[in-house]
Amino acid sequence: MRVRLHTLGCRLNEAETETWAAQFRRRGFAIAGRDELAELVVVNTCAVTGEAVRKSRNLLRRARRHHPGAKLIVSGCYASLEAETIAAATGVDLLVTNRDKDHLVGIAIERLRLEARAAQVSDQDAAPLFGRGRQRAFVKVQDGCRHRCTFCIVSRARGPERSRPLAEVVDEVDRLSGGGVQEVVLTGVHLGGYGRDLGLDLAGLLRALLDRTRMERIRLGALEPWDLPNGLWELLREPRLMPHLHLPLQSGSDAVLRRMGRRASSAHFARLAAKGRDAVPDLNLGTDIIVGFPGETEHDWAETLAFVEAMAFGQVHVFSYSPRPGTPAAGLPDQVPAPVKRERVRQLGELAGRLRRRTLERFIGRRMPVLVEGADPVAGQAERFGYTSNYLPVCVTEAPDRVGRQRIVDVSLTGIRHHGEALTGRP
Repeated sequence: MRVRLHTLGCRLNEAETETWAAQFRRRGFAIAGRDELAELVVVNTCAVTGEAVRKSRNLLRRARRHHPGAKLIVSGCYASLEAETIAAATGVDLLVTNRDKDHLVGIAIERLRLEARAAQVSDQDAAPLFGRGRQRAFVKVQDGCRHRCTFCIVSRARGPERSRPLAEVVDEVDRLSGGGVQEVVLTGVHLGGYGRDLGLDLAGLLRALLDRTRMERIRLGALEPWDLPNGLWELLREPRLMPHLHLPLQSGSDAVLRRMGRRASSAHFARLAAKGRDAVPDLNLGTDIIVGFPGETEHDWAETLAFVEAMAFGQVHVFSYSPRPGTPAAGLPDQVPAPVKRERVRQLGELAGRLRRRTLERFIGRRMPVLVEGADPVAGQAERFGYTSNYLPVCVTEAPDRVGRQRIVDVSLTGIRHHGEALTGRP
């Protein structure tokens, strides 16, 4: 039986989908390629924004249309929040909420009476990853969140914090390394909260991965700026830990941050960024910004633009605020009109592009290791594409036979292309 896996949303969803792919493969199922028909389709949905819900609905419809006759399984945050609506509208064969999604494969085999071989231990967990055209592996280490930001529906959809046992994470990363993966990204809803329920912390997990695995590159997913583990900056000096952090800011206005229920002020964030950049050479900081949060005035917006520019982020993810039913922010007064939000998104997008280019320009003339992940998305097979240790995109302008896939290559960075979105370099 061939299984097609679809994912929307965060890196945590990606990590869960990769785990399902490995588990299905161990049970004797084949992972369908991009253009192959499948007998079983699994969709991992997202509900972080109204747009994510719309995309989830469209993906379910496309899955049913493109794979007629296939069994359809739906999971993820949208499935957890609107289970009855999904079941009635799409006619899914099985709905697995976030509470049970770690056991999705076993539940599917039992309830849908799927033919499966006996479970086998395999050191080829990376095979489904490579088969889906993915190179970096996302590893789920934690789920759930105890904080309640007023705009966030994810804490409701994901439930309370819970961490994977340290030994289990170490074993998974070591298996991926043995299968040829050279970089993993650790993910969670509240990654900085890892281990609180186990008497551990994220720093301890990182030390264990460094000591007990052969993984060449270990990268952290998004971390809340108020919850960085003690000793993080010292750890990030270790060459196998990547000098790149994504710290969601959400707004540069303290008035907006208070209405959001965020636990870090702009001044706290600025001190954190300065300390990290002083301690870690080449540290690249990215962030998230929500545009048009209820009550965001022109003054608030000007503060956000000024603060984002002062922080010189290497990457800014821009989100237009959309009310999520069930969150406190959905009922706040002074909702920002849609045309105002669109204009602010445009302004921040332009600023983010300028900051991105400045970041890239700083590294022209440098020599840096690049994990070559595949063909360049624009030039195709004529060139290769990958990321530096601090997550700068690089087009490697050499013949493909000079640079293989899944190789970490020292690259001389020579310029910028793709409208300022990527560096160019040669081995």
